Amino acid sequence: MSRLHIIPFVNQTLGNSMYLVADPASKQAVVIDPERDVEKFVRAAEEHGYTILYGLETHLHADFVSGVHELQAALHAADPATAYQIGASAAGNSQFPHRALTEGDVIALGELELHVVSSPGHSREHISFIAYTKGDPQPQALFSGGSLIVGGTGRTDLHGEQNTIPLARALFATMQKFAQLPDELPVYPTHGAGSFCNTAAGGERTSTIGIERQTNPFFQITDEDEFVRAATSGLGNFPDYYKRLPAVNRQGPPVLARIPQPGAQTAAQLQAEVAAGAIVLDVREADRFLAGHIPQAYGIPVFAPLSTWAGWVVPPDARIILVADAPAELNEAVLQLIRVGYDQIAGYLDGGIRSWKEAGLPLSQVENVSANTLKEWIDAQQSPPILDVRQQHEWDTGYLPGAKLVEAGLLPAASLEQVGSPQEPLLVHCKAGTRSTIAISLLERKGFTRLLALDEGIEAWKQAGHSLQQNSLN
Repeated sequence: MSRLHIIPFVNQTLGNSMYLVADPASKQAVVIDPERDVEKFVRAAEEHGYTILYGLETHLHADFVSGVHELQAALHAADPATAYQIGASAAGNSQFPHRALTEGDVIALGELELHVVSSPGHSREHISFIAYTKGDPQPQALFSGGSLIVGGTGRTDLHGEQNTIPLARALFATMQKFAQLPDELPVYPTHGAGSFCNTAAGGERTSTIGIERQTNPFFQITDEDEFVRAATSGLGNFPDYYKRLPAVNRQGPPVLARIPQPGAQTAAQLQAEVAAGAIVLDVREADRFLAGHIPQAYGIPVFAPLSTWAGWVVPPDARIILVADAPAELNEAVLQLIRVGYDQIAGYLDGGIRSWKEAGLPLSQVENVSANTLKEWIDAQQSPPILDVRQQHEWDTGYLPGAKLVEAGLLPAASLEQVGSPQEPLLVHCKAGTRSTIAISLLERKGFTRLLALDEGIEAWKQAGHSLQQNSLN
């Protein structure tokens, strides 16, 4: 019988993978880098008859709230005598009971052993795990967390400018260490496609050392200074909440014990909540939000993804009332919010926007402008100012005539001088329409009342055959 059974769990919205790792003979298991909704790990372990002995952390996560504590609570509720422990890097100085792990430590699961390897770079305290069968020197798997990622590495700039280059040098040493491992060794990263922690854009979730040696540009750089330049170049902005979650995870987040079930609220109750300081978070699709929404609501479609964008633009201590179209949309919104630490979900609007309309309450609306109409306006010199809310690297590939750039994630802190006059019309666009919807909701909160949206974004402009402007340096 194989001594290693790996069950992956992928969160597409955050771009992360988590792993239940077990020895099928002893039925002992661990979960590596779990997120907060842990029922799926418990259920998988029960289906295979496994006992989860550890929740293991490769690093203090910046992009999601650690689920090792929720896992502990769930297992304790099922069996108060559970032997479960949390394992985390000793260098992380975590402020909760845990087994402090350093290089050379071994997590034993029957005849399966997980050897701890120090692998700093993505963060200072980062560790990885290499699986072995007891007595066999041939490794079976590398769980690389946020250090080695398929086609790239973890970013080194998430912990302050003063740490970016030292962490890049540490990451170079980590990659050199991993380069000594056998070509056939499977690699199971935590971060992957869709994660802002990632320097790569590929879609593969797992790899091998041999494939990475051949295709990963960071594996092929043997000069440390050149590696540092590559690791610290071309990195875009990342969500604001990344700056606060490592401290939350070091301290140990609150234990929810169960997924919140927000209660239904009438339109009048919602108004009272807002008057008392709550915010409205509308998670419907972009076109539905633009067609009619509660004034001053944040508009972040659930597939944006909500977790990333709420963490970027919604205040961390916000008391939230949700607006959704369907129970599935509402449930997904709750999951995405708690994964990034938004626990104060006070309720949802019963009956959705329809009930708001039936109560005779006002709605804000935003007109969608087609690419061809905008082209006619520009040609006739009748276009309103155009605000591009994509990221800098997208802008650098081409932009609409006369547009200016303010990334959507930077709008909460942007001045009116950067954006424009709230009294004047402003047309907002992104790539396809999701980020511009988020941006429009943020601009409305800044007092803008004459906003327009480019229908289907700059992609529609290109598909219509219209040209883009280019920076002279491109």
